[in-house]
Amino acid sequence: MKVNVLVDSSVWIEFFSGGPKAGRAGKIISQASKNRFKTPSIVLFEVYKRIKKGLDEQRANTAIAHIIDLTEIIALDERTAVHAAEKSILSGLSMADSIILATAELNNAEIKTLDKHFKGMKNAEVL
Repeated sequence: MKVNVLVDSSVWIEFFSGGPKAGRAGKIISQASKNRFKTPSIVLFEVYKRIKKGLDEQRANTAIAHIIDLTEIIALDERTAVHAAEKSILSGLSMADSIILATAELNNAEIKTLDKHFKGMKNAEVL
């Protein structure tokens, strides 16, 4: 049975930049065919920005194309925006992390992340 998985920006960035946890990130990404990957549009922003700034535009474009090919992109709508605002108020998460959390919750997806801000949240696995 396929599971809904939201791969956080931190995992994609680690994978595409070849950081110290790139191998762990790659194991998560390699599960795309076994799961249904969901990606909030804000993740595209974060990945593109960090890869372009840290590496170059070509690698940023390649990363975004890869994410788009492997995942279902979920745009920020009214329901998710309000849910994210509530999550931010309750948890103190940033806007981007709140949108990621809200998107995961509204799509019954488990978050795979390297971001310690998600530690202890019921639907998040911090690698």
